[in-house]
Amino acid sequence: MTPPGPVGDRFRRFRERLAAESGDQPRVSDERPSTASGAQATSGGDHPTDRGTAGGNEAASSRRGDLTARRSTEAGVRQGRRGRRRGGGEELRVPEAEFTSYYGRPVLKGPVWKWDVAAYLFTGGLAAGSSLLAAGGQLTGRPALRRAGRVSALAAVSASAVFLVKDLGRPARFHHMLRVAKPTSPMSMGTWILTAYGPAAGVAAIAEAAGVLPRHGLLGLAGRALPPIGHAAGLLAAGTAPALATYTGVLLADTAVPSWHEAYPELPVIFAGSALASGAGVGLLAAPPAQAGPARRMAVAGAALELYGAHRVETRLGLLSEPYRLDRPGRLLRAGRLLTAGGVAGALLGRRSRVVGALSGTALLAASVLTRFGIFYGGVASARDPRYTVVPQRERVEARRTGMELPADRAVPPAV
Repeated sequence: MTPPGPVGDRFRRFRERLAAESGDQPRVSDERPSTASGAQATSGGDHPTDRGTAGGNEAASSRRGDLTARRSTEAGVRQGRRGRRRGGGEELRVPEAEFTSYYGRPVLKGPVWKWDVAAYLFTGGLAAGSSLLAAGGQLTGRPALRRAGRVSALAAVSASAVFLVKDLGRPARFHHMLRVAKPTSPMSMGTWILTAYGPAAGVAAIAEAAGVLPRHGLLGLAGRALPPIGHAAGLLAAGTAPALATYTGVLLADTAVPSWHEAYPELPVIFAGSALASGAGVGLLAAPPAQAGPARRMAVAGAALELYGAHRVETRLGLLSEPYRLDRPGRLLRAGRLLTAGGVAGALLGRRSRVVGALSGTALLAASVLTRFGIFYGGVASARDPRYTVVPQRERVEARRTGMELPADRAVPPAV
C-alpha cells in the first residue's frame, strides 16, 4: 500500500488536533489519504506541476482548517450557554417597578386648595339645604321653619362668598367668570348658579324683617310689599338649590385627582344628601318640635343619600377607595356616618323633645362638615401617592390590550 502523501497526512493530523480540542471524536475518512497517495504515486511526485498542485492543496486545506476551527469554537460556546440554561440557573430579571418619580415628586400635581375650599363645600351645601327647608316651611305654613331656613341660607351663602374669594385671591376674579357661560365647565356653571342663587336668598331673608317695620309711611309700604316678594325669591332660591348642592361634586370629579375623578357618579349624590341633612339640622335646632316635621323627613332622605354614596366610594373604586378608608379621610368619614345615623335616630325618636331635636340637629350639621372634609382630604391623598395614578392606568391599558372589558362597577370614566 502506498504511504500517504505529505499534504494529506498533515491535513489529517490537523483535523485530529481540532477535533481533540473541541471534544468531538475525529471523523476522518480513510479513503481520502488513499486517494491522495494514489494520485501522488501516479504522478510521480517530482514534476513541477505536481508540486504546484500540492502547494495549492495545502493552502486550501489550511483555509478549510481555520474555518472548521472557528465553527467548532462557536458551537462550543453555544453548547456551553445551553448547558448553563439547562443547569437551572435563574435568568436575571428587571427589578419590580417602584412607584417613585423624579426628585420624589408625585406623578400628578396635587390640588393647591386648602381647608377653605372644604369649608366652601360645606357652606354651599348648607345654603342649598336651608333654602329647601325654608320652601317647605313656606308651603306648609310653618313660619318658624321658614324663617330659620331663610336666615341660615343667607348666612351660609355669604360665608361661601368669603371662602371663594379667599381661594381666588382677588374678588375681581369672580367678576371675570361672568364674562362667559360655558355649559361644559362646572366652574363656569357654578359661578352662574351662585349669581342666581345669592340675590334670591338675600331677598328672601330680608323679607323676614317685614314684621318689624312700621305700618305707615314709606317703610310701611315696603313692609307690605316684602312678604310676596320674599315668597317668590324663596321659591327661586329653592329652585336653584339642587344645582348649588351638587355642582361642587361635579367640579371635584372633573379634575385629574384619581379618587375624585373615578367617583364621578357618587360625589353629587353624597353632596346632595349632605346638603339635605345639614338643612334638616338647621330646622331641628331652630324650630319647635311641632313645626319640625319637614326637617325630620329631610333628615331621613339626606341621610339615606349620604350613607349610600359614602358606602359606594369606599367599596366600588377598588384601589382608589383606599384614600377614603385610611388615615384622616377614613376617620372623618366614619365619624360622619356615626353622627348621621345618630342624628336621624334622634330626630325620629325624639319628636316631642326640643332638647333631643337640638342634639339631633347638631349631630347632622357636624356629620355634614366631617363628610365634606373627608371627601376633600381623600382626593388630596390620592393625588400625592403615585400608586393611585399608575396602577389604574395600567389596568385600563391592559384591558384594552387584551380586549377584555373592566367590570361594570370599574368602568373607565369619561375623559376630562
